[in-house]
Amino acid sequence: MRVDNEVLNVLSAAECIGNNLKLVGTLDRNLYTRTNKVLEAAGGKWNRSAKAHVFGSDALDRIEQIILTGDVVVPKDDFEFFPTPPEVIRHVLHFADIRDGMKVLEPSAGKGAIAKAAHSAAADVMVDMYELMPANNDALHALNLRLSGIGKPVDFLTVEPNPIYDRVLMNPPFGRQADIKHVTHALKFLKPGGLLVSVMASSVTFRSNKLTTDFRGIVESHGGHIEELPSGAFKESGTMVNTVIVVIPN
Repeated sequence: MRVDNEVLNVLSAAECIGNNLKLVGTLDRNLYTRTNKVLEAAGGKWNRSAKAHVFGSDALDRIEQIILTGDVVVPKDDFEFFPTPPEVIRHVLHFADIRDGMKVLEPSAGKGAIAKAAHSAAADVMVDMYELMPANNDALHALNLRLSGIGKPVDFLTVEPNPIYDRVLMNPPFGRQADIKHVTHALKFLKPGGLLVSVMASSVTFRSNKLTTDFRGIVESHGGHIEELPSGAFKESGTMVNTVIVVIPN
């Protein structure tokens, strides 16, 4: 069940407390009917006494899944690990313009798909990586590449910034707008004149909460831009999350 952007905006502004979701503001009848249809399809039942739509599990998790995909049905991974497909990597490298001798960072490296491509994009490219998922960390250790920064599982958001990188290339987790938090943190690792290229959820282009609007302001202030990826770009990785590529120079 596809969900239009007007309804997605309503859902992104809703208040979620536990299993309850409360719509904010006054909606005209047509918009409320469309929104209510989506909420019911997602498992939210209107409860008059609670004055909220009540879900069988955490309401915010359910709504975030809908906002990310524009659809009610969403595959989900506990670590939100969806490998970056080759065609998406091609787009990332196109914008990254990696040159000989550059130092590159890939936060949340997964199994190293972007890192391997970056390493092969030019001569003498050094790639540092961080990864939280234990199984993926094991895979990164096995790579036969000149890579550094691989150790125990690390949450990138806890890493102290060091602005030494020419490029940051990334495909961060999307849930609960974690992609914005990761990209904002990753910008602090760029040296002057560096460039960040990240896959992100397309909701960064339309959500109206402060986190998102502030982020769009950061992109604009840096002279960056956002490019849409084709619908279903991550289908082969097991998710229909709608995605974009965000390019931010430092």
